[in-house]
Amino acid sequence: MAKVCSVCSKGSVTGNRIIRHGLPKKKGGIGLHTTGVTRRRFLPNLQRLRVRIDGATRTVQVCTSCIKAGKIQKA
Repeated sequence: MAKVCSVCSKGSVTGNRIIRHGLPKKKGGIGLHTTGVTRRRFLPNLQRLRVRIDGATRTVQVCTSCIKAGKIQKA
């Protein structure tokens, strides 16, 4: 099953994990230096819920922001 919300279609996004070494200038160092950049994925917070859809009960994956906003009706 895909990591996508069935209500708002929120999915995974990509970004970077940046590693910096060195002492910051404000602490008396020569500054921070980027020594590594790695690609990573930010995944949505999906929960598996039993939801009423058109009078039928189905198990779907819904993100927590949709649950908090009340966009679904629990079975």
